[in-house]
Amino acid sequence: MGADQHLDWISAAAATLDWWQEAGVDVLVDEAPRDWLHAPMPEAPALPRPAPAGSAPVAAPAPPPAATMPDALDAFLAWRLGEAVPEARWHGISVASSGPADAALMVLVDCPDKDDGDAGTLLSGAAGRLFDRMLAAIGQSRDTVHLAAVCARRPTAGRMPRDVEDELATIARHHIALVGPKRLLLLGNAASRAILSAEMPGSRGSLHPFNHTRGTTEVVASFHPRFLIEKPVAKAEAWKDLQLLIGGLSA
Repeated sequence: MGADQHLDWISAAAATLDWWQEAGVDVLVDEAPRDWLHAPMPEAPALPRPAPAGSAPVAAPAPPPAATMPDALDAFLAWRLGEAVPEARWHGISVASSGPADAALMVLVDCPDKDDGDAGTLLSGAAGRLFDRMLAAIGQSRDTVHLAAVCARRPTAGRMPRDVEDELATIARHHIALVGPKRLLLLGNAASRAILSAEMPGSRGSLHPFNHTRGTTEVVASFHPRFLIEKPVAKAEAWKDLQLLIGGLSA
């Protein structure tokens, strides 16, 4: 392979990785190494035995009833950190939401960052410092917004598992309804999917109505601060999203 061909291959690979990140891929590999060549083959599921001739058909077991979520915010926040939620099976520390219960502005991220469990707060590291500056630029702070995550505990791979995505989205929507904010800022692709059922790049640039039991909340989707640290050029677009978010909020 010539030098020019080698450089073309590197450029193509870099462009592909950039496209994946723009499309919402949060991590490219698991945090723990995996030997794919020697991974055990999954066991075949056992086939049900046929019922004896003349016997009554046996009904399939009913799925367990969905956990009832509390209708009061304080009770819900305590329930959110308990054993009835999908994340209770994951390793790590659950991180509570923060901010006023009656905040006019709510912010929803995908999940805690790596250091958030030990810090006891969402967005505690470099992404959090950028987030604080973003809030300050629109006259807000952590004391004035209600900050929450779709996943209360960080997934092993750093992104929301698809098998519990719908359940976590239902929990997040209930959380929003209990706060009843005027505006909601979704940071990142997973948060956009959970609330708008749409990928973040395509849902940016508009106010989306989200109807719930307490009325309607206007929703803005934007980039997660983690992405803005990696792609500073996107900050100009993020600023447009913040202006859209805050416009007319005090009215």
